[in-house]
Amino acid sequence: MAKIRCPECGHVEETTGLLTVCPNCKADLRGVMEELGHRRERLREVARDDSVTTHEFIVRTKDLHKVYQMGEVEVPALKGVDLNIRRGEYLSIMGPSGSGKSTLFNMVGGLDKPTKGTCFIEEVDMAQLDAFELAWLRCRKIGYIFQTFNLIPVMTAIENVTLPMIFAGMSSDEMMERGAMLLDLVGLGDRLHHKPYELSGGQQQRVAVARSLANNPAIILADEPTGNLDLQTGKEIIDLLKELNEESGVTIISATHDLKMIDVSDRVVHIRDGQVERIENRADLDLEVGSMGAE
Repeated sequence: MAKIRCPECGHVEETTGLLTVCPNCKADLRGVMEELGHRRERLREVARDDSVTTHEFIVRTKDLHKVYQMGEVEVPALKGVDLNIRRGEYLSIMGPSGSGKSTLFNMVGGLDKPTKGTCFIEEVDMAQLDAFELAWLRCRKIGYIFQTFNLIPVMTAIENVTLPMIFAGMSSDEMMERGAMLLDLVGLGDRLHHKPYELSGGQQQRVAVARSLANNPAIILADEPTGNLDLQTGKEIIDLLKELNEESGVTIISATHDLKMIDVSDRVVHIRDGQVERIENRADLDLEVGSMGAE
């Protein structure tokens, strides 16, 4: 499903096929459809799963525990989480503050190690990797988006986006070309040389989305990606992530409080007190939403 906006009257139409004429004002939409085709081609290039394995699940956690030591007090954050995430899935992890969802997110992203249990990426136990191997995996396989954007303030938008490419060994010309393409893809083609303080919150998060795609990741981890954004801007970021998921097949895992994520998620994992409380499939969510008005 694609959203087509008429350049003449502003009418927005959702379509799964070819739309050549605006149903509202009858304006010619062939140029808009052509641009949509080009955009889809670029989206398919910016992220990919180039694994040689054929495993159904790109992420697996098994009996995952995490205990934090606060002085003499032990604080359990995860209490035996078992979770399988399919390739190309859009998965949202939801739960109240302190439920353990950010801790689980950090385990999957290789940002922290479990106290007990295992987390597999491509059937590789991340806890068994040395520092170099873990850094390679994070650089090449995973893109990160954070609530607070985490942009380097003294760097321009394109410098922030191309920074991960330096660690991947890309040449300067390749970095600049890809960085400009990614920023154009997220709607910031005219903001390449602006620094974060010269951008709005939504624009900064778009830079962060572009940066997460720097090295063709197979997985994008989004930690509260709409938490610091207004309602409309947050929806734009959610739609952008869903578009990436559908067109490029990248697996997206989002830790969020935002109920709008339900609209785009294939599954929603509810975490409470460090455990998986329940998992809802998209079909079940549709049924629940449809049955609410009938009561």
